[in-house]
Amino acid sequence: MSARERENTNLISRRGAVKALGTVAGAALISDAVFAQRPTPPTVISTPPRDFSQPTTYFSDPDILTVDPQFDGLVQPNSAIKQLWTGGLWLEGPAWSNIGRFLVFSDIPNNVQMRWLEDDGRVTVFRNASNNSNGNTFDFQGRQLSCEHLMRRIVRYEHDGSATIIADKYDGKRLNSPNDIVAHPDGSYWFTDPPYGGQLFEGQPDAAGGASNTSGRLNPRLGQPPDLGNFKRELPNGVYRVDPSGRVDLVAGEDVMPDPNGLVFSPDHKKLYIVSFAKGPGDTGPGGNRSVYSFDVGANNKLGRATLFADFMVDGVKCAPDGIKCDVDGNLWCGSNAGRAVGYNGVTIWNPQGKLIGRIRLPEVCANIAFGGPKRNRLFMCASQSLYAVYVNTQGAAPA
Repeated sequence: MSARERENTNLISRRGAVKALGTVAGAALISDAVFAQRPTPPTVISTPPRDFSQPTTYFSDPDILTVDPQFDGLVQPNSAIKQLWTGGLWLEGPAWSNIGRFLVFSDIPNNVQMRWLEDDGRVTVFRNASNNSNGNTFDFQGRQLSCEHLMRRIVRYEHDGSATIIADKYDGKRLNSPNDIVAHPDGSYWFTDPPYGGQLFEGQPDAAGGASNTSGRLNPRLGQPPDLGNFKRELPNGVYRVDPSGRVDLVAGEDVMPDPNGLVFSPDHKKLYIVSFAKGPGDTGPGGNRSVYSFDVGANNKLGRATLFADFMVDGVKCAPDGIKCDVDGNLWCGSNAGRAVGYNGVTIWNPQGKLIGRIRLPEVCANIAFGGPKRNRLFMCASQSLYAVYVNTQGAAPA
């Protein structure tokens, strides 16, 4: 290549470079103009700046209180009390379905059973109407049992969807309003029968002249199907056992256990705990004393002498029990109804010797509780209008 040709080639290369640089500079100017029009992204620095060295949650829920150090082993760290749902009138009867992986519970005045679904946390209507059901449980075959205030009976929902009346009479007389029920491995069912369903809010009062409607001013037929409204109280309070044969036996009369409410077996089924609650509609005696009693269960299914388990006085406050459950170690977990004594409603926990070891505070009166979840290590709490839950470091004794 001649000298003139090399000079022309270098000139072309310099011109290309200058042109290229001009193109890049122009693109940069266009890019800056475009980005200048974009909104500035929000800062991740809060005002005042957040101190990430400090915890944002408590290691254990501040409303789970240790009264005795042995309760610490039952508390699950990092587990907070959650309100799962609210909007009921008066919630009771939570029971966990191991097969369906849902919690059923009763909204008694609304005459429905509700269902909390474990897979997505939804709450839906399960049964409408429920005959003002109160207590629910599942037996050892996974069938649901319900205590119906309105119809004054116990029903069982079979796997094929049909319903069976388990008990509605004793000694030829209609039951009052079954309240709570537990299943026994021998196939029997044990239930309490106080009179609380004999009122407008939770069932139906007696017909005129009955114990809960002596003056006859109330009309029990209002809002009911035409064949209802004629019941009258026929029996005193009682605790009953339904034999697998269908026979209904009285195991504790009103003289032994006035106004029986919640009940539960110890994990080995050698003891039965029963709540004596409070005087109900139509009661003529002094009524229950809001305490829990324990009974030895004999080989012949007879109950031994009633022994006071606990009187539920906590810091001078009567923390009346309602529904009760046992964990696998025999500790008793009890719904706490302290009324207007704010800070004492929720759950009280007692060791097998009847010593208070822990408390769970809720902002509402807690009636009934149940262990559930796939591992049965979640405590569900029906408290007035709301459903709460918290994980614990133990399991409920089966079935739910």
